[in-house]
Amino acid sequence: MFEYTIIDKSLENKIILITGAGAGIGKEAAITYAKLGATVILLGKTVSKLEAVYDEIIALGLAEPAIIPLDLKGATKQNYIDMSATIASQFGRLDGALLNASILGELTPFTQIHEQIFNDVMKVNVNAQYLLAQALIPTLQLAPNASLIFTSSGVGNQGRAYWGAYSISKFATEGMMQVIADEYENSTLRTNAINPGATNTGMRTSAYPAEDKDKLATATDIMPLYVYLMSDDSIAVNGKTIKAQ
Repeated sequence: MFEYTIIDKSLENKIILITGAGAGIGKEAAITYAKLGATVILLGKTVSKLEAVYDEIIALGLAEPAIIPLDLKGATKQNYIDMSATIASQFGRLDGALLNASILGELTPFTQIHEQIFNDVMKVNVNAQYLLAQALIPTLQLAPNASLIFTSSGVGNQGRAYWGAYSISKFATEGMMQVIADEYENSTLRTNAINPGATNTGMRTSAYPAEDKDKLATATDIMPLYVYLMSDDSIAVNGKTIKAQ
């Protein structure tokens, strides 16, 4: 695992947006960030899941989260612009954004990738990330130091047979991250990507249904990197894709 000692209150008073916050890694990151003192903004498409995470954070006596129900497959550019403006209005800034939400599509030979599935994967994993980042950057720049984190994959820098649409989308994600990181290199915004590795999540199960889940890392196991990149300890880190495992 990525070696980093998580320090209590290391994210105190930070305002952090997490996409895909209703389950898996996004949910774990939201709860972890809240425990470390952050006010988290939970974005996801399923309201009931977001409400469950909200309730869990409140039950722990932590700062009250905000909820933004939004389906990345159907959201428009204006939705993201309005969302960012609302965050700036209500909180005054955004200290961090973890762009965690993505979809797998299907594992299939390249010549059999269905056009609609390919388009859906690109819309959620690439187009939505581009529009989100574009809308959020002005609000991130209102913070003294801000961290924008994309989510990549082991197939995001080395193509793998049958992972077509998802792999291509993660190559695009890493490229997008590098472009933003380079453009804002001399600013208060740093941009990086995380490769979570094989983790026991719903997406992993759909890709490898017969896999022994007990041999996989849990979302909790990989949190040190997620905390590190969101904390001020990583202020000098920019334009990197880092493995959580």
